[in-house]
Amino acid sequence: MLPEGPYNLWREAETSRRLKDLVGAFALSPQLPKMLNRRAILDTLVLGCKEGQFVLRVVRPDRSVRTFWRQEPDEPALKDPSLEVVLPEAAELAEIPAELLVPEWLPGLWSGASVSFGEICNYFSGRFVAKVDRGGYEEPLSVPKGSREALAAAVTEAVKRGKLWLTSERASILSEDIPAGLLTDDAGLQAPPPPIPAMDLTPANMPEVWPDGATTALAIAITLSKKARINLPWATVRDAIDGALRARLIELATDSATWPCEFAGAQTVKLRVAAPSQKRTEPPLKLQPDVLVAEAELRPSEIQDLADQLSELRKLAGTADLRFRVRLELDGRGTSPAQDVVNRLNESLAKVSKGLSFK
Repeated sequence: MLPEGPYNLWREAETSRRLKDLVGAFALSPQLPKMLNRRAILDTLVLGCKEGQFVLRVVRPDRSVRTFWRQEPDEPALKDPSLEVVLPEAAELAEIPAELLVPEWLPGLWSGASVSFGEICNYFSGRFVAKVDRGGYEEPLSVPKGSREALAAAVTEAVKRGKLWLTSERASILSEDIPAGLLTDDAGLQAPPPPIPAMDLTPANMPEVWPDGATTALAIAITLSKKARINLPWATVRDAIDGALRARLIELATDSATWPCEFAGAQTVKLRVAAPSQKRTEPPLKLQPDVLVAEAELRPSEIQDLADQLSELRKLAGTADLRFRVRLELDGRGTSPAQDVVNRLNESLAKVSKGLSFK
């Protein structure tokens, strides 16, 4: 269905056609096969759009434009009578989805581990022709034009959603808004760094950070960046600290500021090596030779998954007695939880079982 194809659905010098005109061509032209199913034509155009061969464009009543390239249009767009099929070399994208900019998604954009914003702008200049591997041969693919504003919006969205990591001089931005003026042509974009294991933050692995068994979130961020030889984004460091706190490898000091926090408050977040767990006052579970126990610390989402599996678990247990022992822990992280919070929690827990409460 391309202009140079056997049916020549585009006349010379045409760069776009209305969908209804393409459908009508199959109905009226004796040179074309009869297509009774409009959806079949539409599916072919959608496939061509997803592969980058076409740009689909919808013009709203206020003359604003929606465009789709290398993505699947939504149903309202496909049903819109103004839907046009445009050749990429003649199209300008009104908006660019953040997903298109992730590494290795667009052919010819990512030649290495990183790409600059200037290179992205050049890619969408309207003059770039990518090479697409078709299994044994390469096919040229024209890349439509995208305005600098649309590209900046796409990069900003991709960085904010954690799909791209932006670096510019000492700045390192991930999962947050890009500060004004930072998105220059030289700004680098790359895949987010891998997660940092919680164990990497312990005194055994970072002794220089824990001289007296205490440190700050800022000190951890600086040390991790030195080891990585690049300023790590605060989101990555924050997730690592949060993981170590949840694993109870470290804990907040009594005079620490609120956690989690933004990078500006990292200096005031004070951490210490977690104190040994106190012995439980309740009698331990006595194991019996004919009783098996499955125990794990579950997140709220995993508890919901367990509830979804209850019917199946009971069925699989057969005649065996399947029982549940539930233990909830409320960790104040250095301070006792407020009594009004405990009271509200107990009120909610009483709706589940009168014997289930924080004491």
